[in-house]
Amino acid sequence: MRCFRRRREGRTDYRLRFRLLRSGKPRLVVRSSLNHIRAQVVEFDPRGDRVRASAFSGELKEFGWKGGTSNLPAAYLVGLMCGLRARKEGVEECVLDVGLHDPVPSSKVFAVLKGALDAGLVVPHSEEVLPAEGRVRGEHIAEYARKLREEGEEYSRRFSEYLKRGLPPEELPRHFDEVKKTLGERLSG
Repeated sequence: MRCFRRRREGRTDYRLRFRLLRSGKPRLVVRSSLNHIRAQVVEFDPRGDRVRASAFSGELKEFGWKGGTSNLPAAYLVGLMCGLRARKEGVEECVLDVGLHDPVPSSKVFAVLKGALDAGLVVPHSEEVLPAEGRVRGEHIAEYARKLREEGEEYSRRFSEYLKRGLPPEELPRHFDEVKKTLGERLSG
């Protein structure tokens, strides 16, 4: 029995990778950590995969983003940014690669997918897995912030990073719309 190093390390599912590669389409690779989200459009090359377009949640600050870099709205914006960059590179269609993570409906992975779809990429998917528009805009975060604000000091502790950056969390949906518009204008042109 052959054991591949990346499989032993828990980093690659070779059966899944082979199925994705057989499609002949580039892969939309989505990976998230505790603090950031990364999306890449990757093409197979026998000498090593080639990245056609990439987006990282840390880049959102360049577009005025003051929110968190690992939440659902940030995931959507990363998908939108990666999708717009991929379209500029001539990529029209790809398949979603979630790696070894379990695909949970309405999760950050599918928020990235929704962003890529809104950018114009064609990716096979089921509509049931995509998060609702309100969650993508961060309305659930704003509602939670309003609830905590009424209760007292927990508010400033939970949302200290937002407040430090000058963004009241109740304003997240409006801020999301502004950043989405800015991102679209700067990357589409």
